[in-house]
Amino acid sequence: MSQTIHIRTASQENRIRPLPSSQKNHRIFTPGEEVIKAAHTNFVRGHGTYEDDGDLKASVAGVKEQVNKLISVRPLKSRYNGQVGEVLVGRISEVQQKKWKVETNSRLDSLLQLSSVNLPGGELRRRSIEDQHMMRQYLQEGDLISAEVQSVFTDGTLSLHTRSLRYGKLGQGILVKVLPLLIKKCKIHFHNLPFGVSLILGNNGYVFIGPPINDKEGNEGGFVQNLEEVVPKETREAMARVRNCILALAKNFRMLFDTSIVFAYEESLKYNVHELLLPEAMVDVAVLTQQRLSMLENYESH
Repeated sequence: MSQTIHIRTASQENRIRPLPSSQKNHRIFTPGEEVIKAAHTNFVRGHGTYEDDGDLKASVAGVKEQVNKLISVRPLKSRYNGQVGEVLVGRISEVQQKKWKVETNSRLDSLLQLSSVNLPGGELRRRSIEDQHMMRQYLQEGDLISAEVQSVFTDGTLSLHTRSLRYGKLGQGILVKVLPLLIKKCKIHFHNLPFGVSLILGNNGYVFIGPPINDKEGNEGGFVQNLEEVVPKETREAMARVRNCILALAKNFRMLFDTSIVFAYEESLKYNVHELLLPEAMVDVAVLTQQRLSMLENYESH
């Protein structure tokens, strides 16, 4: 007995573009595509471009960026290039003398100096030999931390600091890795979402999802971990749902910030947590989230 099999694909109206609709002036150039014609000679060639018979062409697949006369093409997929003041999530990769090496999704490991961290208790004093001997008790290989870019060396290595009490070692939670390009630059990258989940959106593409942060925490110089605390089942389910929503948005090249993640969470409630990993559910959540963001932008513009 023959049986008919129906294969359903995403409908035409649900087909999404690689970049958010809010970035209308941003189109993707492919390698070898013409960015500036030879008639326009008043430009300066930047990264991601090359000249061919006077024409400026893209050497990578990415988005055109122009600052005055400087024209460059920023690649869609690349290692993170840090800037001073940006918030990062990283993992300790090595403990060295007076510093830790941190993996931050950049070309080179970042550095966290012993003098750039708060000591337990938040006390301020010069670092001693005893502090160097206790470095592994503060932070050791495999620990996740949140930090801020303090400076950038000439070779691109990032120097980090955790002097603010909101930075430091991270406890229980989920780490999600996405393209750094998808993290929207905002004034605030630490969020307590309304459904009982805390979120750290690292500019380097590392997103940390954890239990809600209490104001009383973080008074020990950024070295407190809640490893003994039992996270309620409802919170764990919410954390898993947030993770799958972030993956759905990232898979469909949608910008990640607190509002987009909250909208995606609300649109995902019709699915079970594990169903959000299905391609159709990912597309559905991403499209509905983008529609709500567009409606919000239109409302705020009027």
